Amino acid sequence: MNRIPFLILSLFSFMSFASDFSERLVEAAEERTEFQVRYDGSYHKLSYPNGDVPSGIGVCTDVIIRSYRKLGVDLQVLVHEDMRDNFSHYPSKKIWGLSRTDRNIDHRRVPNLQAFFERNAISLPVSQRGEDYRAGDIVTWMLPGNLPHIGILVNKKSVFGSHPYVVHNIGSGPEIEDILFDYKITGHYRFEPKI
Repeated sequence: MNRIPFLILSLFSFMSFASDFSERLVEAAEERTEFQVRYDGSYHKLSYPNGDVPSGIGVCTDVIIRSYRKLGVDLQVLVHEDMRDNFSHYPSKKIWGLSRTDRNIDHRRVPNLQAFFERNAISLPVSQRGEDYRAGDIVTWMLPGNLPHIGILVNKKSVFGSHPYVVHNIGSGPEIEDILFDYKITGHYRFEPKI
C-alpha cells in the first residue's frame, strides 16, 4: 500500500474533523445568544459531572462551558481533574487563597480556564492582527478594574472584515459583538478535544 495517499487522507480527515469541531462550537456559541440569561456569578452547589447553574443565570465562563457541553465536552470535569492532579499550576491559591479544588466553581473562573487551556489546548500568539484569529478560538481579556473576561470567536466579521466577532456575556447575557480588540487580550487558545 502506498503510504503517501494514506497519510494525505489521514491529514485531510484530521483537518476536516478539526474544522467540523470549530464549526459546531461556533454554532453552539451563537445558539447561547438565544437564551435569556441574567448576569449572576454567585456560588452554587452543582451536580457532578455535567453540573450547571440554573439556566436563567450565568457569566462569561458559562458561555464557554455551555457551548462546549453542547458538543459533549464537560469542562467541569476536565478542569477539576486537571486541577486535582496539578493544583500548583492553577492560580486558585494565589488569587483566592484556596488549598484544594472546588468542582462547583473552579471551571467558572476565567483564570482557571486560562490555566487549563494553556496546559491542554493550543496556545496561540496574542496579536493585534485580525487575520491571526479564527472562528472557534477562545480569547481572554483583562477588563478595566482588573476583571478577567472570556469569549468565543464566531464567523461574523467586523465591518472591515479584518477580525471575527465574539460571543460573550459581559453583563447583558450572551451577545455577539465586535469587541475583539476593545480590551487587553491576555490569552488566545484553540481547544478542539477528541470526543
